[in-house]
Amino acid sequence: MITTTIPGFGALRIGHLVLDYNGTLAVDGRLLPGVRPRLRALARRLELHVLTADTFGTVGRALEGMPCRLVVLGAKRQDLAKARYVRGLGAARVACVGNGRNDRGMLRAARLGIAVIQREGAAAQSVAAADIVALSIADALDLFLHPLRLTATLRA
Repeated sequence: MITTTIPGFGALRIGHLVLDYNGTLAVDGRLLPGVRPRLRALARRLELHVLTADTFGTVGRALEGMPCRLVVLGAKRQDLAKARYVRGLGAARVACVGNGRNDRGMLRAARLGIAVIQREGAAAQSVAAADIVALSIADALDLFLHPLRLTATLRA
């Protein structure tokens, strides 16, 4: 669990980190450099969940042996499925990271939503739904490894 109180934003008690795969943890189906060690470090404090349509069919191999729950979604209404998943975990204890249009609902539903803008870009609706925008998945994950960065970004 990651807990902190941010002036003007309130208390964070994050127990779950929900992550999109393609465009967020991976580009073109390949896990980005630096993701694996950061996920291992975060798994000591948070329950990790990866939600994906597995567009490239690579997520199973890429995340094999990683300390996370993998959920492959159907092709229809992924945006609703991701938001429903977050609410099912108890949205007040969830942080999410994503980039695609289908991530906007989970970013909005979660207590803390982070949009990442990498080589694939980010959907404008997801950026608007997020509390924080990061330029890489490494930067986004490092916010949880160094929670004072959350305070620096979100305080009023």
